[in-house]
Amino acid sequence: MLVALAACAALEMPGSAFQAVDSLVREALDSARSPAAQQKASLQRAEQAFGRDASALNRLRLAVLLATLAPPLRDDARATELLEPIADPGASAVGRFAAFVAGQVGERARMARERERSERERDKREEALRQQLEALRAIERGIQEREEKLRRPDK
Repeated sequence: MLVALAACAALEMPGSAFQAVDSLVREALDSARSPAAQQKASLQRAEQAFGRDASALNRLRLAVLLATLAPPLRDDARATELLEPIADPGASAVGRFAAFVAGQVGERARMARERERSERERDKREEALRQQLEALRAIERGIQEREEKLRRPDK
């Protein structure tokens, strides 16, 4: 009987995974709303927990904090590395939520790349317009110099 109870206790109940993810989301939201010192402390606690026990839940907790806290604590690259082994849309609550967060982090990275590309294109257009403006000014100076020469009587 004792062995059967121990085996039942070792099994992860489906509801407990959802509760764990819910708790993790609550922790991330509370941390994101906290002052910077508390955010840093939350991140350190998550890093220590992951260092002691690299379980999927501790991995997810650390990744979620790294993905949701404000810069300079945010580290999307590390969050992605942490999420990659556990992200599985067809898996348990932890795997599905990891896949969701990984998708959000990936989308944020894509949008950042797109924004950088747009800024580079804008800078190129601005430089082309500056060059065109300078060329027009040079033409205008040339016209003004010719007009001056025509107005001056030759001596």
